[in-house]
Amino acid sequence: MSKIVAVTACPTGIAHTIMAAEALQQAADRAGHSMQVETQGSAGTRNTLSAADIVAADAVIIAADTHVNTERFAGKNLLEVGTVPAIRDAEAVIRQALGQARPATPAAAATAAVPARDPSMPQIVAITSCPTGIAHTFMAAEGLETGAKANQLSIKVETQGSVGAQNTLTAADVANAEIVLIAADTNVDMSRFAGKRIYETSTKAAIKDGALVVRTAMEQAKAAAPATGAVYTDQVKAAKAQQSASRTGAYKHLMTGVSYMIPFVVAGGLLIALGFALGGIYVYEDANKGTLAWTLFTIGAKSGFALMVPILAGFIAHSIADRPGLAPGMIGGMIAASIGAGFIGGIAAGFLAGYTVKFLNDKIQLGRNLDGLKPVLILPLLGTAIVGLLMYYVVGEPVSLVLAAITTWLKGLQGSNAIFLGLLLGSMMAFDMGGPVNKAAYAFATGLIASEVYAPMAAVMAAGMTPPLALALATVVFKNRFTLDEREAGKATAVLGISFITEGAIPFAAKDPLRVIPALMIGSAVAGALSMVLGSELRVPHGGVFVLPIPNAVTNLGAYLLAIVAGTVISALALGALKRPLNATAAN
Repeated sequence: MSKIVAVTACPTGIAHTIMAAEALQQAADRAGHSMQVETQGSAGTRNTLSAADIVAADAVIIAADTHVNTERFAGKNLLEVGTVPAIRDAEAVIRQALGQARPATPAAAATAAVPARDPSMPQIVAITSCPTGIAHTFMAAEGLETGAKANQLSIKVETQGSVGAQNTLTAADVANAEIVLIAADTNVDMSRFAGKRIYETSTKAAIKDGALVVRTAMEQAKAAAPATGAVYTDQVKAAKAQQSASRTGAYKHLMTGVSYMIPFVVAGGLLIALGFALGGIYVYEDANKGTLAWTLFTIGAKSGFALMVPILAGFIAHSIADRPGLAPGMIGGMIAASIGAGFIGGIAAGFLAGYTVKFLNDKIQLGRNLDGLKPVLILPLLGTAIVGLLMYYVVGEPVSLVLAAITTWLKGLQGSNAIFLGLLLGSMMAFDMGGPVNKAAYAFATGLIASEVYAPMAAVMAAGMTPPLALALATVVFKNRFTLDEREAGKATAVLGISFITEGAIPFAAKDPLRVIPALMIGSAVAGALSMVLGSELRVPHGGVFVLPIPNAVTNLGAYLLAIVAGTVISALALGALKRPLNATAAN
């Protein structure tokens, strides 16, 4: 039997950190080795390795996607891998650590503790941005470049303007830079600069005296204060942020459009429900014109819902081509809505507009002095003309026929077909709790609201509420399956569950995925199936229990509550059956 110590860490410190630690621990137990794992994350360092632990260890494993200080392991057999290999094949990682790792020298450890800066990389990385994104953005960039040269420093400047980000900073640029300099008159996303020294000023200052700004930045740049800890809800937020950051390609662009569309669906749906509540089922008829109920219904239906598809298409295009894609995308979405192509046509218009405008932006080069014409004249005109013509003459009619067929099929669902769709949507919601599969089901149901198909939305929200609610219930009913920290976290999980924040279950699933995820999928599938077969419908895409009391927001409310309760109880019982009781020390 060998003694092994390990450290796991990922940028957010939640899912992969805990999953890697659990995988290594279980693999070591199966192989008969002694394993102690320290986790480093946003909630701080846990199970910290002592000096005695390290001295006694035969090997050290660092499973991390971020920098870990290895100085304290000098002289020990050390293996460094990412968290994913540790999760997928922990046995192989342990074998490699015991058989192939090489001793870390003090010099190597010191080098690992303070990575040498790559001299080929810029000493300063900068971003310039102004509200219009034309003149001041580029003038500030030139000022900083000139100022850095005057101070014999290297710099790389990313410009964020109306034609999109140019000269984009890479992760390597940021990692190797000494400071980050922000010269902007508008909000700049700072998330990628975590842990770096940052100096902020205006574009005017950079234009007026770039050399002075650079000198001041080198002297006064300060690192943001690190978080000292994180409560359970902070862990959930970080997990959601990690999932958002992991989105790539078409999925990322689609989810961007959906996220901007949701507020319009929520506002429009609730106003329609209130109109029905105050004026009855025929509130929209001319006989009620001018009444409060008719006005609320009209605001929701003719304005809120009318903007759903254009917003969806516009922000898909915006995600692909930045601001120049917004107008062609929204206009393409408006065309899709007007010709009956619905949300599927809106998705097609968004991708068509985004990639068309991106292509035009890359190919049309007018020089810096005339680049200001592209976002306000050339790209909107050409992009809108191309997308509009394609929507009317090529894309629109086939998509309209497809949407009509899907809508007819969904409205006619009964019996086994309804149960199957509910089971599918429900299990998808619990499979990755906010990941691509979950969001695919959610986007499908949300888009159907525009076509007045409301049953899938009800099934999706019921199934999405079930996982965190089931975990909260299980921590009360099966206390010996959960640690004291997990039982305390169950209280916050219950609040997240009733609010339809499925991600509240992620920290539990990350610690024991092979037992927790199947248990949650069973209950969510049941909740989705019951919601569908009992005929429940939901007119709004979010809100959890807080939208249930609103008249007409949910049809068959009693049956809907039954579906949620049934799914919650079944998942809780499955958790009790699948999770093993902890020993008295671990439980306390």
